[in-house]
Amino acid sequence: MCFFQRSTEFPLRTAGSDDGTKMVAAEYLRRRIDQCVLKSNAIVKNRSGGWNISGGAKRATQYLNLSGTEEAHWEVVERMLFLYAKLNPGQSYVQGMNEIIGPLYFTFSTDKDKTYREHAEADTFFCFTNLMAEIRDRFIKHLDDSSSGIISSMNRLMGMLKEADEVLWKRLMELDVKPQYFSFRWLMVLLSQEFALPEVLHLWDALFSDAHRFDLLLDICVAMLILIRDQLLDGDFAATMKLLQNYPISDVDQILCKAVQLRRRVLDNLEQLPEHPLELTP
Repeated sequence: MCFFQRSTEFPLRTAGSDDGTKMVAAEYLRRRIDQCVLKSNAIVKNRSGGWNISGGAKRATQYLNLSGTEEAHWEVVERMLFLYAKLNPGQSYVQGMNEIIGPLYFTFSTDKDKTYREHAEADTFFCFTNLMAEIRDRFIKHLDDSSSGIISSMNRLMGMLKEADEVLWKRLMELDVKPQYFSFRWLMVLLSQEFALPEVLHLWDALFSDAHRFDLLLDICVAMLILIRDQLLDGDFAATMKLLQNYPISDVDQILCKAVQLRRRVLDNLEQLPEHPLELTP
């Protein structure tokens, strides 16, 4: 059974219902979320600017395997995203945020220390909110073309690939493989959909421990491309897209080592640039 479908070890206890009675807090909040969903037809923005609309019938069937005192891990994640959307009405929930919060919650809720597991929801929400403060512009469509927007990041990625491997860059241009076909997902959710969860956590350890984590993310993406350059150079459009959307290498250490090599090469080149003293004109 998937981790997020299992019952959490620490469900919410009791809370007051609308009619003044007491019920298990998980069930109370579940009803509140469902009520909000039914009133608004579960209208949620997706990243492309469209809308996702889900009815209440499908949601109701998702609780059939849980008793009134149980709460699944995915319900905890849903509650945190619901709260984040309420606290950030200008941004609300955008498709992909679940891929960001999921690994964070998994890390806290599977800690060996019971005390940490007990506070997994609060710790996750704190970390998720702080992380979103750094990447929220990528989830806001009208900021796409800004320096912190997703289009700017994709353009930087392709520029870095051109510097590192112009032959591969030209091949992708010849095939008309646009960066949004693959790097949009890579950058939006910090590569959380490209690898199994243990590898994602390993990758995120490297990212979050780096002061320039989003520069490192671009280095990692360039490294991923270069590590499969032979296959990309030999493939047609269909084969290339299949590779990029189903990345074949699972060894995160190999990718990180290549990313570090690329970064060092860039830094070495910068150190070798001649210094030009500033000339003041009268």
